[in-house]
Amino acid sequence: MDLKNSTILITGGTSGIGLELAKQLTEKGASIIVTGRNPETLKTAKEKFPKIHTFLSDVSDSKYIEQLYKDVIQQFPNLNIIINNAGLMRLIDLQDTTLDLENINREIATNLSGTVQMVHQFLPHLRKQKSSAIVNVSSAIAFTSYSSAPIYSATKAGIHAYTQALRLQLEDTNVQVFEMIPPGVNTNLQNDWVMQPDPRMMMDVDKFVNIVIKQLLKDKKELKPFLVGIIQIVSRMIPSTLLKFGHREFKKFKELNKK
Repeated sequence: MDLKNSTILITGGTSGIGLELAKQLTEKGASIIVTGRNPETLKTAKEKFPKIHTFLSDVSDSKYIEQLYKDVIQQFPNLNIIINNAGLMRLIDLQDTTLDLENINREIATNLSGTVQMVHQFLPHLRKQKSSAIVNVSSAIAFTSYSSAPIYSATKAGIHAYTQALRLQLEDTNVQVFEMIPPGVNTNLQNDWVMQPDPRMMMDVDKFVNIVIKQLLKDKKELKPFLVGIIQIVSRMIPSTLLKFGHREFKKFKELNKK
């Protein structure tokens, strides 16, 4: 992909991977648009990186997506790349009866439905561009369910399958389809967790994004560090072992939740 002359929309771009993408892609010469649900974090992101453009939006709400499309296309008719990065990850005990139906659905609405709706809304515009791309963010957890985050795991497996199907359907068009597959990355995604991840198992966000951009420039369809490739192989060879390894964390989480 030619990133230097691209106009790129990043959902969930006010923190973590999204904000780091905004930073590094701006350094590559791209014009960057970021969205977020919180006006304060949008303001902070704009102060930190004055060249980016910000829009208040929530991908879990179709009305926000429709309005975002109208506003962005009007102001940035050359938009040619969207990065569906907005995401929510929670540690959840599925036997917790305090979670109502709207609450239990929150990650599906943001991670999975939000991505599908963003693609559906922006695809006709992207098809009109000379060169365009869709980047969907899944996770290494898409390949081995993490029992401590069951809804998140399901949404990311869904994103992986959806992205593969989307790529096949668009193979004869000008729209390239990429899947960004992070391992555990140090971001604020885990700030509210009662059980914090082992820092030794986490990757620095700037290093991850640097790898992603290098691979995007080379048109690699799966944007991932070496570790994710290992996880993919292990998940095919000894899936039950990997599941049991991750499930040990759920038992710790359940004990902490009782306190």
